[in-house]
Amino acid sequence: MKLAPSLLAVAVLAALSAPAARAEIAIDQFDFFGGSEVSFEGLIQTDLDEFHKDVRSLNGSAGDGLTSDAGMRRAELVLKGKGVQFDWVLGYDAKATKFLDTNVKWKFSANTGLTIGQFKQPNSLEELSSTKNNDFISKAMVTNTFAVARRVGIGFNTGEDNWTASASVFGRELTRNLGEGNGYGGRVTWAPIMDADNTLHVGLSGVDYQARDATFPGHGRIQWRTRPDADLSGTRLIDTGTFTDGNRIRTIGLEGLWLHGPFKVQAEYMTSDTSRKLHPSFSADSWYVQGVWNITGEKFGYKAGVPTTPLPNEPATGMVQLALRYDAMDLNDGSLSPPATLGGAPIVHGVLGGKEHNITAGVNWYWHSNFKFALNYVKVNSDKYSAAAKTFVNDSPNIIEVRAQFYF
Repeated sequence: MKLAPSLLAVAVLAALSAPAARAEIAIDQFDFFGGSEVSFEGLIQTDLDEFHKDVRSLNGSAGDGLTSDAGMRRAELVLKGKGVQFDWVLGYDAKATKFLDTNVKWKFSANTGLTIGQFKQPNSLEELSSTKNNDFISKAMVTNTFAVARRVGIGFNTGEDNWTASASVFGRELTRNLGEGNGYGGRVTWAPIMDADNTLHVGLSGVDYQARDATFPGHGRIQWRTRPDADLSGTRLIDTGTFTDGNRIRTIGLEGLWLHGPFKVQAEYMTSDTSRKLHPSFSADSWYVQGVWNITGEKFGYKAGVPTTPLPNEPATGMVQLALRYDAMDLNDGSLSPPATLGGAPIVHGVLGGKEHNITAGVNWYWHSNFKFALNYVKVNSDKYSAAAKTFVNDSPNIIEVRAQFYF
């Protein structure tokens, strides 16, 4: 399924003609689904990444020898309906040619509901937060690698202002040849401190699903790898290679969040275990900790177990954020022993996919209600065993990233 460019152009023009203070376009009220109030939303992101390589070219998949890459990152169009008993949503990303949230939610009360369709699964604080308000241009390695995003399934959620509980059973993504593997998951959160100026949040999540690759028939194929905190990079510096005997994947996540007026500190840790039919299970983990400061004074919010980003106090000058993140991943689950012969290669036991830790510094500028500009600097440090070099090779490039974003 492909969306005609003319439809995207019409959506952008419609948004530009809307009042700047609105973050969505209200359409009308319909009688179906309990008198839905229908609105139209969109998100367009364009990125530029400048790579300063150390060992390997980060623009490797392009094969053009360039040290930078640029292009549209997202072109999301979302139609929403909100009713007394039912909410519904139909979303599509014209850039990635895939469906986004596409579901119907039956509301038992303000905080309790049953969702059927495609939706974000109950894991990962960063994944569940709004994409348009990402603190950094690239999500953390743990989120991009281990978080289960949108899948078709049935989900139940409940809670109060200071706690939430959700569970789901799910299958593949709605768009074919993307995420696969039947499974289930759940997440609980609690905010023991929650007042006008301070919120302390803790959470626990878990998912368990089949190891399956949609590109190849049958079960069992799984590969763990990650980009170096640069969405346009064609190279993964750490990579386990492909397992062809994968069975099930189980990932447990811990999360913490502290909001204090214009300050936000957030951290997540995930440990993931892949059971295999012909080899021992593979275990890996990843985590990050980050802080954001709204230097123009706007206060962060909190709703349904996730932080919310405020609008600028002064739309004409906008809201400015400073952000810093430390991000780490370990894909090593093995060891080396001395070579069998003099001058030979060491013997690898298990899987040595590599280790990586990155530091990202960023500046975000939210202008009016519809524009965001972001600048990130990423310092990468990775180590991976190389059979050719017969040792671990360090690769520590630098990356500069720029994003322009328009949303309505």
